[in-house]
Amino acid sequence: MYKIDKIDNEIIKLLKQDGRIRASEIARRLGDKSERAVRYRIDRLIENEVISLTAIVKPRGLGLNVVADVLLETDSDSIMEIAKKVADFEYVSYVACSIGETDISLQVLASDTAEVYRFVTEVIGKIPGVRKTTTSIVPIVLKDIFQWQIPEKFVTDKKLDEAE
Repeated sequence: MYKIDKIDNEIIKLLKQDGRIRASEIARRLGDKSERAVRYRIDRLIENEVISLTAIVKPRGLGLNVVADVLLETDSDSIMEIAKKVADFEYVSYVACSIGETDISLQVLASDTAEVYRFVTEVIGKIPGVRKTTTSIVPIVLKDIFQWQIPEKFVTDKKLDEAE
């Protein structure tokens, strides 16, 4: 497990607000860090797989205004095969295998509810091994992985070594 300190956490928060922010601007906002030290820390966070810097597509900007969570019950010997097949569909934004009442959880993006219905009934529901689908339309998302913040217990008060 990689340890981060308060400075790393502040850098991450700034990058989450604007992934294109320059290291020099981060250093200026932190006040007592050099641009070189900020770049070093960012590189270290990336290398240790704490963060990745990438563009985030906002589906609503493309007219995909409906989000649906779909839960699948499948034949037990087909779970992984079905999950991989579902992950290949371009309108599916999330796929996970689960333990409990359902076997696979996925998220579908669509233009309207009719499109969700068609996709779930005519595509997902007809995959061999899918026994049951349960669909919920998600009208409001208050928080997702892109708003998630690192819990305080993972942020050390101890200053970590850095290149200045």
